[in-house]
Amino acid sequence: MTIKVVRGNPTPEELAAALAVVRARTVTASEEPPATEAPRDAWSDPSRIAAHRMPQPGPVSWSRTYWPS
Repeated sequence: MTIKVVRGNPTPEELAAALAVVRARTVTASEEPPATEAPRDAWSDPSRIAAHRMPQPGPVSWSRTYWPS
């Protein structure tokens, strides 16, 4: 790991403090377990809608699509 000071002139104490914070953050970040996604509720699962094939329309299905006005 390389740290480069872009602006200013930090004292050795300030640089050591900043480096200690960066190292502590990297250690704690590597120790944390990765976040897991919450399990989906079956009600909101879109695959349940497409789980069964829809019946294909028959030759007289046009007669059942009448919408009275």
